[in-house]
Amino acid sequence: MPNLEHSAYPAATLLRLESLVPCRESQVSMLLSIFGERQQFSFPSIFIYGHTSSGKTYVMQTLLNTLQLPHVFVNCVEHFTSRLLLEEILIQLQNRSSETKQAAHVPCDTFNDFVRLFKQAVVSQDLQDQTIYVVLDRAEQLREMEANILPAFLRLQELTDRNVTVVLLSEIVWELFRPNTGCFEPFTLYFPDYSIGHLQKILCQNHPPEYSADFYAAYINILLGVFYMVCRDLKELQHLAALNFSKYCEPVVRGEANERDTRKLWKNIEPHLKKAMQTVYLREISSSQWERLQHDEGEAGQLKGLSAHAHVELPYYSKFLLIAAYLASYNPVRTDKRFFLKHHGKIKKTNFMKKHEKTSNHLLGPKPFPLDRLLAILYSIVDNRVAPTANIFSQITSLVTLQLLSMVGNNDQLDGPRYKCTVSLDFIRAIARTVNFDIIKYLYDFL
Repeated sequence: MPNLEHSAYPAATLLRLESLVPCRESQVSMLLSIFGERQQFSFPSIFIYGHTSSGKTYVMQTLLNTLQLPHVFVNCVEHFTSRLLLEEILIQLQNRSSETKQAAHVPCDTFNDFVRLFKQAVVSQDLQDQTIYVVLDRAEQLREMEANILPAFLRLQELTDRNVTVVLLSEIVWELFRPNTGCFEPFTLYFPDYSIGHLQKILCQNHPPEYSADFYAAYINILLGVFYMVCRDLKELQHLAALNFSKYCEPVVRGEANERDTRKLWKNIEPHLKKAMQTVYLREISSSQWERLQHDEGEAGQLKGLSAHAHVELPYYSKFLLIAAYLASYNPVRTDKRFFLKHHGKIKKTNFMKKHEKTSNHLLGPKPFPLDRLLAILYSIVDNRVAPTANIFSQITSLVTLQLLSMVGNNDQLDGPRYKCTVSLDFIRAIARTVNFDIIKYLYDFL
Protein backbone atom coordinates (compact mmCIF):
# COMPACT_ATOMS: atom_id res chain seq x y z
CA MET A 1 0.00 0.00 0.00
CA PRO A 2 1.51 3.38 -0.98
CA ASN A 3 2.41 5.90 1.73
CA LEU A 4 1.34 8.86 -0.42
CA GLU A 5 -2.40 9.35 -0.87
CA HIS A 6 -4.29 12.30 -2.35
CA SER A 7 -7.69 12.37 -3.98
CA ALA A 8 -6.64 14.98 -6.57
CA TYR A 9 -3.91 12.86 -8.18
CA PRO A 10 -3.98 9.36 -9.74
CA ALA A 11 -2.62 6.51 -7.61
CA ALA A 12 -0.11 5.55 -10.36
CA THR A 13 1.37 9.08 -10.32
CA LEU A 14 1.71 9.06 -6.53
CA LEU A 15 3.31 5.61 -6.65
CA ARG A 16 5.88 6.84 -9.18
CA LEU A 17 6.51 9.94 -7.05
CA GLU A 18 7.08 7.76 -3.99
CA SER A 19 9.67 5.67 -5.85
CA LEU A 20 11.53 8.85 -6.91
CA VAL A 21 11.81 10.34 -3.39
CA PRO A 22 12.85 7.49 -1.08
CA CYS A 23 13.03 8.24 2.66
CA ARG A 24 11.19 11.55 2.23
CA GLU A 25 7.61 10.25 2.21
CA SER A 26 6.53 12.15 5.33
CA GLN A 27 7.78 15.51 3.99
CA VAL A 28 6.16 14.91 0.56
CA SER A 29 2.90 13.88 2.25
CA MET A 30 2.93 17.10 4.27
CA LEU A 31 3.57 19.19 1.13
CA LEU A 32 0.71 17.46 -0.70
CA SER A 33 -1.60 18.29 2.18
CA ILE A 34 -0.54 21.95 2.06
CA PHE A 35 -0.80 22.19 -1.73
CA GLY A 36 -4.31 20.75 -1.90
CA GLU A 37 -5.92 20.57 -5.33
CA ARG A 38 -4.81 22.60 -8.34
CA GLN A 39 -7.61 25.17 -8.16
CA GLN A 40 -7.53 25.58 -4.37
CA PHE A 41 -5.71 28.46 -2.72
CA SER A 42 -2.58 27.16 -1.00
CA PHE A 43 -0.59 28.66 1.88
CA PRO A 44 0.93 32.01 0.74
CA SER A 45 4.52 31.08 1.64
CA ILE A 46 6.39 27.96 2.77
CA PHE A 47 9.87 27.91 4.30
CA ILE A 48 11.77 24.60 3.92
CA TYR A 49 15.10 24.28 5.71
CA GLY A 50 17.68 21.59 6.44
CA HIS A 51 21.38 20.85 6.07
CA THR A 52 23.03 20.50 2.68
CA SER A 53 22.20 17.29 0.78
CA SER A 54 19.03 16.65 2.78
CA GLY A 55 16.93 16.50 -0.41
CA LYS A 56 15.16 19.89 -0.31
CA THR A 57 15.81 20.97 -3.91
CA TYR A 58 15.49 17.49 -5.38
CA VAL A 59 12.20 16.75 -3.60
CA MET A 60 10.62 20.06 -4.66
CA GLN A 61 11.70 19.69 -8.29
CA THR A 62 10.55 16.06 -8.45
CA LEU A 63 7.22 16.82 -6.76
CA LEU A 64 6.35 19.75 -9.03
CA ASN A 65 7.50 18.03 -12.23
CA THR A 66 5.85 14.67 -11.49
CA LEU A 67 2.50 16.24 -10.63
CA GLN A 68 2.92 18.73 -13.54
CA LEU A 69 2.14 21.74 -11.38
CA PRO A 70 2.84 25.21 -12.86
CA HIS A 71 5.99 26.48 -11.21
CA VAL A 72 9.08 28.67 -11.46
CA PHE A 73 12.39 27.48 -10.01
CA VAL A 74 15.10 30.09 -9.42
CA ASN A 75 18.50 29.84 -7.72
CA CYS A 76 19.21 32.99 -5.70
CA VAL A 77 22.99 32.51 -5.97
CA GLU A 78 22.88 32.65 -9.76
CA HIS A 79 20.49 35.63 -9.71
CA PHE A 80 22.15 37.62 -6.97
CA THR A 81 20.41 41.00 -7.38
CA SER A 82 16.72 41.79 -6.99
CA ARG A 83 16.41 42.84 -10.63
CA LEU A 84 17.98 39.62 -11.95
CA LEU A 85 15.78 37.56 -9.62
CA LEU A 86 12.50 39.27 -10.51
CA GLU A 87 13.22 39.22 -14.25
CA GLU A 88 14.15 35.51 -14.18
CA ILE A 89 10.84 34.65 -12.47
CA LEU A 90 8.90 36.56 -15.13
CA ILE A 91 10.91 35.01 -18.00
CA GLN A 92 10.31 31.46 -16.75
CA LEU A 93 6.63 32.17 -16.17
CA GLN A 94 6.11 33.68 -19.63
CA ASN A 95 8.00 30.89 -21.41
CA ARG A 96 6.73 27.88 -19.43
CA SER A 97 4.39 26.77 -22.20
CA SER A 98 6.04 25.39 -25.36
CA GLU A 99 3.05 26.54 -27.46
CA THR A 100 3.58 30.23 -26.71
CA LYS A 101 6.31 32.04 -28.57
CA GLN A 102 9.36 33.40 -26.78
CA ALA A 103 8.34 36.50 -24.85
CA ALA A 104 10.31 39.70 -25.28
CA HIS A 105 12.51 40.72 -22.36
CA VAL A 106 10.78 43.29 -20.17
CA PRO A 107 12.92 45.20 -17.62
CA CYS A 108 11.72 44.98 -14.03
CA ASP A 109 13.33 47.55 -11.74
CA THR A 110 11.00 47.54 -8.74
CA PHE A 111 8.71 45.13 -6.96
CA ASN A 112 5.71 47.23 -8.06
CA ASP A 113 6.69 46.55 -11.67
CA PHE A 114 7.07 42.87 -10.83
CA VAL A 115 3.55 42.64 -9.35
CA ARG A 116 2.06 44.30 -12.44
CA LEU A 117 3.99 42.12 -14.89
CA PHE A 118 3.29 38.98 -12.85
CA LYS A 119 -0.46 39.56 -13.12
CA GLN A 120 -0.16 40.01 -16.88
CA ALA A 121 1.89 36.81 -17.23
CA VAL A 122 -0.67 34.79 -15.25
CA VAL A 123 -3.46 35.97 -17.56
CA SER A 124 -1.43 35.38 -20.74
CA GLN A 125 -0.57 31.82 -19.63
CA ASP A 126 -4.19 31.13 -18.62
CA LEU A 127 -3.23 30.19 -15.07
CA GLN A 128 -5.95 32.08 -13.19
CA ASP A 129 -7.57 28.83 -11.95
CA GLN A 130 -4.37 27.06 -10.84
CA THR A 131 -1.86 27.52 -8.03
CA ILE A 132 1.48 28.83 -9.30
CA TYR A 133 4.54 27.86 -7.25
CA VAL A 134 7.52 30.22 -7.12
CA VAL A 135 10.46 28.27 -5.64
CA LEU A 136 13.50 30.26 -4.51
CA ASP A 137 16.49 27.96 -3.88
CA ARG A 138 19.37 29.16 -1.64
CA ALA A 139 16.94 31.71 -0.24
CA GLU A 140 19.43 32.93 2.40
CA GLN A 141 20.76 35.23 -0.35
CA LEU A 142 17.54 37.25 -0.10
CA ARG A 143 18.88 38.75 3.14
CA GLU A 144 21.60 40.50 1.11
CA MET A 145 19.06 42.22 -1.14
CA GLU A 146 16.84 45.24 -0.51
CA ALA A 147 14.91 45.16 2.76
CA ASN A 148 11.51 44.97 1.04
CA ILE A 149 12.22 41.89 -1.11
CA LEU A 150 11.78 39.14 1.49
CA PRO A 151 8.60 40.54 3.13
CA ALA A 152 7.10 41.18 -0.33
CA PHE A 153 7.72 37.59 -1.48
CA LEU A 154 6.13 36.27 1.71
CA ARG A 155 2.97 38.25 0.86
CA LEU A 156 3.05 37.81 -2.91
CA GLN A 157 -0.37 36.11 -2.92
CA GLU A 158 -1.92 39.14 -1.22
CA LEU A 159 -0.08 41.72 -3.34
CA THR A 160 -0.94 40.10 -6.69
CA ASP A 161 -4.39 38.83 -5.69
CA ARG A 162 -3.52 35.63 -7.53
CA ASN A 163 -3.31 31.99 -6.50
CA VAL A 164 0.46 31.86 -5.94
CA THR A 165 2.63 30.13 -3.32
CA VAL A 166 6.24 31.15 -2.69
CA VAL A 167 8.51 28.34 -1.47
CA LEU A 168 11.84 29.30 0.13
CA LEU A 169 14.58 26.65 0.35
CA SER A 170 17.43 27.32 2.76
CA GLU A 171 20.12 25.71 4.90
CA ILE A 172 19.56 28.10 7.83
CA VAL A 173 16.64 28.45 10.24
CA TRP A 174 13.81 30.95 9.84
CA GLU A 175 14.86 32.92 12.95
CA LEU A 176 17.90 34.17 11.01
CA PHE A 177 15.61 35.43 8.24
CA ARG A 178 12.96 37.26 10.26
CA PRO A 179 13.32 41.07 9.84
CA ASN A 180 13.40 43.25 12.94
CA THR A 181 10.34 45.12 11.71
CA GLY A 182 8.33 41.89 11.48
CA CYS A 183 6.79 40.19 8.46
CA PHE A 184 4.25 37.58 7.39
CA GLU A 185 5.22 34.25 8.98
CA PRO A 186 5.59 31.39 6.47
CA PHE A 187 4.73 27.76 7.10
CA THR A 188 8.03 26.11 8.12
CA LEU A 189 8.99 22.54 7.23
CA TYR A 190 12.19 20.84 8.36
CA PHE A 191 14.08 18.26 6.30
CA PRO A 192 16.23 16.20 8.73
CA ASP A 193 19.55 14.65 7.74
CA TYR A 194 19.44 11.21 6.18
CA SER A 195 20.17 8.46 8.71
CA ILE A 196 22.68 5.72 7.88
CA GLY A 197 19.77 3.43 7.01
CA HIS A 198 18.33 6.02 4.64
CA LEU A 199 21.71 6.54 2.97
CA GLN A 200 22.12 2.79 2.53
CA LYS A 201 18.68 2.51 0.91
CA ILE A 202 19.27 5.44 -1.46
CA LEU A 203 22.80 4.42 -2.47
CA CYS A 204 21.72 0.82 -3.11
CA GLN A 205 19.31 2.04 -5.79
CA ASN A 206 22.29 2.75 -8.07
CA HIS A 207 23.61 -0.81 -8.16
CA PRO A 208 25.02 -1.93 -11.56
CA PRO A 209 22.85 -4.49 -13.37
CA GLU A 210 25.74 -6.91 -13.91
CA TYR A 211 26.04 -7.50 -10.13
CA SER A 212 23.44 -8.68 -7.64
CA ALA A 213 21.70 -6.27 -5.29
CA ASP A 214 23.07 -8.10 -2.22
CA PHE A 215 26.64 -7.76 -3.49
CA TYR A 216 26.28 -4.01 -4.02
CA ALA A 217 24.48 -3.61 -0.67
CA ALA A 218 27.46 -5.26 1.08
CA TYR A 219 29.78 -2.78 -0.68
CA ILE A 220 27.66 0.21 0.38
CA ASN A 221 27.63 -1.12 3.95
CA ILE A 222 31.46 -1.18 3.95
CA LEU A 223 31.62 2.29 2.38
CA LEU A 224 29.30 3.80 4.99
CA GLY A 225 31.16 2.04 7.77
CA VAL A 226 34.31 3.90 6.73
CA PHE A 227 32.95 7.31 5.69
CA TYR A 228 29.75 7.89 7.69
CA MET A 229 31.52 9.51 10.67
CA VAL A 230 33.36 12.05 8.48
CA CYS A 231 30.94 12.57 5.58
CA ARG A 232 27.13 12.46 5.48
CA ASP A 233 26.74 14.41 2.25
CA LEU A 234 24.69 12.21 -0.09
CA LYS A 235 26.29 13.64 -3.25
CA GLU A 236 29.80 13.06 -1.95
CA LEU A 237 28.95 9.51 -0.88
CA GLN A 238 27.45 8.78 -4.31
CA HIS A 239 30.69 10.04 -5.88
CA LEU A 240 32.81 7.88 -3.58
CA ALA A 241 30.63 4.81 -4.21
CA ALA A 242 30.95 5.16 -7.99
CA LEU A 243 34.70 5.86 -7.78
CA ASN A 244 35.73 2.88 -5.66
CA PHE A 245 33.32 0.14 -6.79
CA SER A 246 35.60 -1.12 -9.59
CA LYS A 247 38.37 -1.72 -7.04
CA TYR A 248 35.95 -3.62 -4.79
CA CYS A 249 35.01 -5.90 -7.70
CA GLU A 250 38.61 -6.75 -8.71
CA PRO A 251 38.89 -10.05 -6.76
CA VAL A 252 35.58 -11.19 -8.27
CA VAL A 253 36.64 -10.21 -11.81
CA ARG A 254 39.99 -12.02 -11.43
CA GLY A 255 38.25 -15.10 -10.04
CA GLU A 256 40.07 -14.91 -6.70
CA ALA A 257 36.83 -14.59 -4.68
CA ASN A 258 33.10 -14.89 -5.09
CA GLU A 259 30.46 -12.28 -4.28
CA ARG A 260 29.92 -13.69 -0.77
CA ASP A 261 33.59 -13.70 0.23
CA THR A 262 33.35 -10.43 2.14
CA ARG A 263 36.65 -10.84 4.01
CA LYS A 264 38.77 -10.98 0.84
CA LEU A 265 36.77 -8.14 -0.71
CA TRP A 266 37.26 -6.00 2.38
CA LYS A 267 41.02 -6.63 2.55
CA ASN A 268 41.31 -5.62 -1.11
CA ILE A 269 39.33 -2.37 -0.80
CA GLU A 270 40.44 -1.23 2.70
CA PRO A 271 43.70 0.58 1.74
CA HIS A 272 42.00 2.38 -1.14
CA LEU A 273 39.16 3.61 1.07
CA LYS A 274 41.69 4.92 3.58
CA LYS A 275 43.45 6.87 0.82
CA ALA A 276 40.11 8.21 -0.41
CA MET A 277 39.28 9.35 3.14
CA GLN A 278 42.22 11.79 3.03
CA THR A 279 40.67 13.67 0.11
CA VAL A 280 36.94 13.73 0.96
CA TYR A 281 35.40 16.90 -0.59
CA LEU A 282 38.77 18.12 -1.97
CA ARG A 283 38.46 17.04 -5.65
CA GLU A 284 42.19 17.71 -6.12
CA ILE A 285 42.27 15.31 -9.08
CA SER A 286 39.63 14.15 -11.53
CA SER A 287 37.90 10.78 -11.38
CA SER A 288 39.87 9.51 -14.39
CA GLN A 289 43.17 10.48 -12.73
CA TRP A 290 42.07 8.70 -9.54
CA GLU A 291 41.32 5.51 -11.48
CA ARG A 292 44.73 5.64 -13.18
CA LEU A 293 46.40 6.04 -9.80
CA GLN A 294 44.43 3.09 -8.44
CA HIS A 295 45.88 0.89 -11.18
CA ASP A 296 49.41 2.26 -10.78
CA GLU A 297 51.32 -0.31 -8.73
CA GLY A 298 54.58 1.62 -8.85
CA GLU A 299 53.97 3.49 -5.60
CA ALA A 300 51.50 1.46 -3.60
CA GLY A 301 51.98 3.41 -0.40
CA GLN A 302 51.54 6.88 -1.83
CA LEU A 303 49.11 8.60 -4.13
CA LYS A 304 50.80 10.90 -6.63
CA GLY A 305 49.18 14.26 -7.08
CA LEU A 306 46.88 13.63 -4.13
CA SER A 307 49.01 15.39 -1.56
CA ALA A 308 49.05 18.82 -3.18
CA HIS A 309 47.68 20.31 0.04
CA ALA A 310 50.87 19.13 1.80
CA HIS A 311 52.88 21.65 -0.26
CA VAL A 312 50.74 24.70 0.42
CA GLU A 313 52.66 27.96 0.34
CA LEU A 314 52.40 29.97 3.57
CA PRO A 315 54.16 33.11 4.83
CA TYR A 316 57.17 32.53 7.10
CA TYR A 317 55.48 33.34 10.41
CA SER A 318 52.28 31.55 9.38
CA LYS A 319 54.30 28.33 9.19
CA PHE A 320 55.53 28.86 12.76
CA LEU A 321 52.02 29.74 13.87
CA LEU A 322 50.75 26.48 12.41
CA ILE A 323 53.58 24.53 14.07
CA ALA A 324 52.81 26.21 17.40
CA ALA A 325 49.12 25.39 16.98
CA TYR A 326 49.93 21.74 16.29
CA LEU A 327 52.11 21.54 19.41
CA ALA A 328 49.39 23.19 21.50
CA SER A 329 46.78 20.74 20.18
CA TYR A 330 48.75 17.53 20.73
CA ASN A 331 50.90 18.27 23.78
CA PRO A 332 49.42 18.31 27.32
CA VAL A 333 49.44 21.79 28.86
CA ARG A 334 51.73 20.77 31.73
CA THR A 335 54.48 19.69 29.29
CA ASP A 336 54.94 23.24 27.95
CA LYS A 337 57.45 23.97 30.70
CA ARG A 338 59.53 20.93 29.70
CA PHE A 339 59.64 21.80 26.00
CA PHE A 340 59.70 25.59 25.87
CA LEU A 341 61.40 26.79 29.08
CA LYS A 342 65.20 26.88 28.88
CA HIS A 343 66.00 26.35 32.57
CA HIS A 344 63.21 24.03 33.65
CA GLY A 345 65.43 21.71 35.68
CA LYS A 346 65.61 17.97 35.34
CA ILE A 347 62.16 16.45 34.80
CA LYS A 348 61.79 12.75 34.14
CA LYS A 349 59.17 11.58 31.70
CA THR A 350 57.99 9.00 34.25
CA ASN A 351 56.76 11.88 36.40
CA PHE A 352 54.48 12.92 33.57
CA MET A 353 53.09 9.53 32.69
CA LYS A 354 50.22 8.01 34.62
CA LYS A 355 48.31 4.83 34.09
CA HIS A 356 45.43 6.53 32.32
CA GLU A 357 47.76 8.42 29.94
CA LYS A 358 49.07 5.47 27.96
CA THR A 359 46.86 6.37 25.00
CA SER A 360 48.62 8.49 22.38
CA ASN A 361 47.41 12.09 22.07
CA HIS A 362 47.47 11.65 18.30
CA LEU A 363 44.91 8.86 18.61
CA LEU A 364 42.68 11.00 20.83
CA GLY A 365 42.73 13.86 18.32
CA PRO A 366 43.53 17.58 18.61
CA LYS A 367 42.61 19.45 21.80
CA PRO A 368 41.43 23.09 21.83
CA PHE A 369 43.82 25.73 23.17
CA PRO A 370 43.55 29.47 24.00
CA LEU A 371 45.17 32.22 21.97
CA ASP A 372 47.65 33.22 24.69
CA ARG A 373 49.09 29.66 24.80
CA LEU A 374 49.50 29.67 21.01
CA LEU A 375 51.42 32.97 21.12
CA ALA A 376 53.56 31.82 24.06
CA ILE A 377 54.67 28.71 22.14
CA LEU A 378 55.24 30.82 19.01
CA TYR A 379 57.60 33.19 20.89
CA SER A 380 59.51 30.16 22.24
CA ILE A 381 60.12 28.39 18.93
CA VAL A 382 60.93 31.45 16.78
CA ASP A 383 64.57 32.50 17.11
CA ASN A 384 64.14 36.24 16.65
CA ARG A 385 61.78 38.47 18.60
CA VAL A 386 58.19 38.57 17.26
CA ALA A 387 55.99 41.46 18.30
CA PRO A 388 52.26 40.68 18.74
CA THR A 389 51.24 42.95 15.87
CA ALA A 390 48.02 43.03 13.84
CA ASN A 391 49.92 41.17 11.11
CA ILE A 392 50.34 38.12 13.36
CA PHE A 393 46.65 38.14 14.34
CA SER A 394 45.58 38.50 10.71
CA GLN A 395 47.69 35.45 9.83
CA ILE A 396 45.83 33.44 12.48
CA THR A 397 42.56 34.48 10.82
CA SER A 398 43.95 33.41 7.45
CA LEU A 399 44.85 29.97 8.81
CA VAL A 400 41.26 29.62 10.05
CA THR A 401 39.96 30.65 6.63
CA LEU A 402 42.20 28.03 4.99
CA GLN A 403 40.73 25.48 7.45
CA LEU A 404 44.19 24.64 8.78
CA LEU A 405 42.93 25.87 12.16
CA SER A 406 39.37 25.79 13.40
CA MET A 407 37.82 28.11 15.95
CA VAL A 408 36.12 26.35 18.84
CA GLY A 409 33.16 28.00 20.57
CA ASN A 410 31.73 31.48 20.02
CA ASN A 411 33.53 34.69 19.12
CA ASP A 412 32.00 36.52 22.10
CA GLN A 413 33.69 34.42 24.80
CA LEU A 414 35.02 36.58 27.62
CA ASP A 415 38.22 34.55 28.01
CA GLY A 416 39.21 34.94 24.35
CA PRO A 417 38.93 32.61 21.35
CA ARG A 418 40.01 28.97 21.42
CA TYR A 419 41.42 27.14 18.42
CA LYS A 420 42.17 23.61 17.28
CA CYS A 421 44.76 22.49 14.72
CA THR A 422 43.19 20.35 11.97
CA VAL A 423 46.23 19.25 9.94
CA SER A 424 47.83 15.79 9.96
CA LEU A 425 51.26 14.81 11.27
CA ASP A 426 52.64 14.32 7.75
CA PHE A 427 51.41 17.77 6.76
CA ILE A 428 52.99 19.56 9.73
CA ARG A 429 56.27 17.67 9.28
CA ALA A 430 56.39 18.86 5.66
CA ILE A 431 55.75 22.44 6.82
CA ALA A 432 58.37 22.16 9.59
CA ARG A 433 61.02 20.93 7.13
CA THR A 434 60.66 24.12 5.09
CA VAL A 435 61.75 26.21 8.12
CA ASN A 436 64.35 23.68 9.42
CA PHE A 437 62.35 22.93 12.56
CA ASP A 438 62.46 19.41 14.05
CA ILE A 439 58.88 19.13 15.32
CA ILE A 440 59.26 15.52 16.50
CA LYS A 441 61.61 16.68 19.31
CA TYR A 442 58.79 18.85 20.67
CA LEU A 443 55.95 16.29 20.58
CA TYR A 444 55.22 14.50 23.86
CA ASP A 445 54.05 11.32 22.09
CA PHE A 446 57.51 10.82 20.57
CA LEU A 447 59.62 11.24 23.72
